[in-house]
Amino acid sequence: MKADALKPLKARFATLAPREQAMVAAAGAVVLLALLWWLALAPALATLRAAEGQHRLLDAQLQQMQRLQAQAKAMQAQPKLDPDQAMRQLEDAIRQQLGVSARYSIAGDRVTVTLTNTQAPALAQWLTQVRTNARALPGEARLTRNAAGGWDGTLVLTLPPR
Repeated sequence: MKADALKPLKARFATLAPREQAMVAAAGAVVLLALLWWLALAPALATLRAAEGQHRLLDAQLQQMQRLQAQAKAMQAQPKLDPDQAMRQLEDAIRQQLGVSARYSIAGDRVTVTLTNTQAPALAQWLTQVRTNARALPGEARLTRNAAGGWDGTLVLTLPPR
């Protein structure tokens, strides 16, 4: 069936002068090469060019994941913490890191910390410290950025079970 569809084209091509036939063949070859470039070679070359950058990005992500894994394993290997000791660690961290910008209330194994104009670096360092030393985990956070550049709101932390 395809051969029947090409018959008129072959007949028309046969009626062309040899010079015209060569030009049509050359134009067809150029179109074929362009299609080959756009469909096969250009995407492959673009992927090859981007591969090094993606490889570096993935290596950085892998290293970060390995650091987090090592940190998690170190935390799991720590001995169990007495709830009273965890509370003391948390209170000490609040006094040392947050000072007067934080108030807290205790309800069982949950501690609600109210922040007023707490600076971001102090808050980040405090969260790291209470997670590591007191083994307190943030459960809820309602924080807003204030006009002075600090953080206001509440954090609810869960201490290790009794």
